[in-house]
Amino acid sequence: MFVGHYSVSFAASRSGVYLPLWVWFLAVQWLDLVFMTLVLAGVEKVRVTEGFTESNDLDLYFMPFSHGLVGSLVMSVIFAAIVAAVFPAARKPLGFALVALASFSHWLLDLLMHTPDLPIYDDDSTKVGLGLWDHAAIALPLELLVLVLGAWTYTRAARFSDRGKALVWGFVGLLAVFQLYAHFGPTSESPTEFAITALVGYIVLAAIAGWVERRTHRMYAG
Repeated sequence: MFVGHYSVSFAASRSGVYLPLWVWFLAVQWLDLVFMTLVLAGVEKVRVTEGFTESNDLDLYFMPFSHGLVGSLVMSVIFAAIVAAVFPAARKPLGFALVALASFSHWLLDLLMHTPDLPIYDDDSTKVGLGLWDHAAIALPLELLVLVLGAWTYTRAARFSDRGKALVWGFVGLLAVFQLYAHFGPTSESPTEFAITALVGYIVLAAIAGWVERRTHRMYAG
């Protein structure tokens, strides 16, 4: 899953634990941020294999630290600790738990999409994945539907001006375009290109999320 992860970001930002939207955007992609970093370091592995699934060409064959069940739980707690070190809202038990859960939601949503490449605790353990990526006619609409539902929750739970709502939904449209490009556009030619592109993309989208949140608040205040 790609932009569908951001549905959790939108919903979590209205959970009563106030953290900037960009933090929630990083939270739900934290496991991938770790994975891409480990790919660049040569620790975890991905192959670009044409036609590997109907949705993409990525053979994610070695990622026990970032996407193993145990590794994902550990990484999610680490991210929550990082956020708690910066933001007081995440130091309370509820805040800490929600940040960790938002991060771990990445693994849960990946479970729907991935082929059986998510290990339980190490690369030699059982690997799981329900494989919706092999059914593009289901995977792509589901991804976009989940995103829209999260954004709807975000706009319904706060009082935005009409211009503010338009800005939020414009951002959602941009996310949908990114998803369509990822699905139908050209595949990265190498694992290094894939990892760098993904890292830059996640950071840029988090920055845009922060800008959208600040802008909509100013619209409402005005």
